[in-house]
Amino acid sequence: MANVTKDTEIDTSQGQVKGISDHRVAICARHLKKRFSNGGVSIEVLTDINLDLSVGETVAIIGASGIGKSTLLHILGTLERPDSGTLLFRGEDVFRYDDMKLANFRNQSIGFVFQFHHLLPEFSALENAMMPVLINGMSKQHAAEAAEAILVKVGLQERLKYRVGKLSGGEQQRVALARALVLRPAVLLADEPTGNLDKGNSEQVHELLLTLNQELNMTLVVVTHNMELSSQMSRQVTIVDGRLQETN
Repeated sequence: MANVTKDTEIDTSQGQVKGISDHRVAICARHLKKRFSNGGVSIEVLTDINLDLSVGETVAIIGASGIGKSTLLHILGTLERPDSGTLLFRGEDVFRYDDMKLANFRNQSIGFVFQFHHLLPEFSALENAMMPVLINGMSKQHAAEAAEAILVKVGLQERLKYRVGKLSGGEQQRVALARALVLRPAVLLADEPTGNLDKGNSEQVHELLLTLNQELNMTLVVVTHNMELSSQMSRQVTIVDGRLQETN
């Protein structure tokens, strides 16, 4: 199997990336470890994860349930901290941040799409997509303009004022995608984004993800069991004995 990291070195004392490809590296993970306790038994899910993600790259994390795919995605998105290891974003070790600074970084730089979209059903598509902008401290007018622009981009210009509880499953997932991208994050992380959708809606979301990846030049990482979606990514990796391996 090929190495999943590129020619990049880390000065851990300074938390910086060094190497000839620095300007192309969005995320650089080194020696990530994560252990959980279950009924008094300690289980090491991630043993030694090393991964470089280039700006604009698309990567699928595939494999059987329970091997640590979602755990890795959550760490890459800073929703969870690893037990040890380094996660550099554009050369800076984000796990050196305190919780407040880390939350601000996550809101501005990372977008998330999940299998269960976690939308607010009594709010409109526009209001749901506005939320990250308002949390970021911007004005309501700016939030509405940014949300409308991204909702139009995902094809929901006729559904702006609809309550999301009244939208179809595919439309709801597009609202979730718009919410994830409203601040134009550098990285989009998607965990089974089409797991609850039928084939037609799944294909529409696949097309949207790839189109937006190109238009926004964002790094896209998808955890999926959908082989059609994973085959469209530039790289496929899996987790074997707590370590990443290339599969293609």
